[in-house]
Amino acid sequence: MQEWNALLLDQMIWIVMGFVVILLWLLLWNLIQGSKLRGMRKRYNQMMAGTGIEDLEGLLIDLKNQQALLEENQNDHNLQLERINLLLPKQKAKIGIKRYNAFGERGNELSFSAAFVDDQKNGIIITGLYSRDGSYVYAKPLEHGQSSYALSSEEEEAIALAGNEA
Repeated sequence: MQEWNALLLDQMIWIVMGFVVILLWLLLWNLIQGSKLRGMRKRYNQMMAGTGIEDLEGLLIDLKNQQALLEENQNDHNLQLERINLLLPKQKAKIGIKRYNAFGERGNELSFSAAFVDDQKNGIIITGLYSRDGSYVYAKPLEHGQSSYALSSEEEEAIALAGNEA
């Protein structure tokens, strides 16, 4: 046993120095990790500033709820766009107007034919005839650019003008 004590006493300086080196290394490691932790806390506080939420979990839950609301709104908007895209070709948005002098009298071109059609040339044509004796207005339905009633050349021209709109 005395031999062990003597051996330990001879090597004690090295053992103590080893422990000192390990302690210094652990102290340095602790300082470095503390510095990193302070930097992370500073960035965390900057990120959370102004949110009104105390912790990151609350922030993430709030963001997830907002995302779900945005996705729901986006789905609603997509449905509305689909409905609009289905209705858009049916809109009577193409208009052609032809003005003319219906009775060949002296005067201005006060008579007109106005065609209101959709992409398939379905719609209506309205013709207003003006003369010295009076004015007359006629409306005729259109299906694919044709009517069940006879069309004048001016009415056909108004339909062609409406169909040429881009």
